[in-house]
Amino acid sequence: MLNDIYWNLDPVLFSAMPFTVRWYGIAYVAGFVCAALLIWRLAKRWRIRVDADALLTIMFCVIIGVVAGGRLGYVLFYGNGLEFYLQNPLEVLAFNHGGMSFHGGLVGALLAGIAAAKMTGIPYLTLADLGCVAAPIGLFFGRLANFVNGELWGGPTDLPWGVVFGGAAGTMPRHPSQLYEALLEGVLIFAVLFMLSRRLPPRPRGTFLGVFLIMYGCCRFAIEFVRQPDVQLGYLWGGWLTMGQLLSVPLVLVGIGVLVYALRMKKPQQGLPELPQGE
Repeated sequence: MLNDIYWNLDPVLFSAMPFTVRWYGIAYVAGFVCAALLIWRLAKRWRIRVDADALLTIMFCVIIGVVAGGRLGYVLFYGNGLEFYLQNPLEVLAFNHGGMSFHGGLVGALLAGIAAAKMTGIPYLTLADLGCVAAPIGLFFGRLANFVNGELWGGPTDLPWGVVFGGAAGTMPRHPSQLYEALLEGVLIFAVLFMLSRRLPPRPRGTFLGVFLIMYGCCRFAIEFVRQPDVQLGYLWGGWLTMGQLLSVPLVLVGIGVLVYALRMKKPQQGLPELPQGE
């Protein structure tokens, strides 16, 4: 049944020359829009001040960070090697020749958050917490788009929900690892973080960033066991260790450190600086 669904999907939503709109692009737009709406709603629930100007500044910085970091992360960790890109610099911008790296996008978003914090005056960890509650929504849409594109597929399987992706994936049924990731990285992590966000007063600054890093690192490490490694890299060690797993271990360690810091320091969530009386 899942195989039939896949073969009835078209990666292109519509094409009107010279424009082609793909589900992958729609997934990014939907993820950012939903993230902005959730951050706005969550800030109101936490009773911290985030106005429209601040929200636009935050989203602008995050979008730049995710796109630039995601692409550079792919080039550095999954691409054809630094020498290739030095000889062919325009390939860095060729998104149709390899895509984005989540780990790179995460680093880009976290670095962009520093700029957003300076520009808005909102504490960095509060911004990171708000963003981490919203991030799984984008991950969910992105993994669904990966499935529609027939990319990042899993290893061979004889399970009834195996999918024949064709092309480089061959004609054997494979794990739809994109959907596993959508459920774990998207639905599961969002459910946990959203549930934690319901408490008032809100949990200390850094709590949600720490939990997100730990959960994403663990989920990604586990899914990599059924996900086919990138052909240009293969397994890095022992016939099982992948680049995705290698990059996920630091996330868990950093996440533990951030969570311990948050629980020990117990700094309250804080929005925009309060306006002086009379303004």
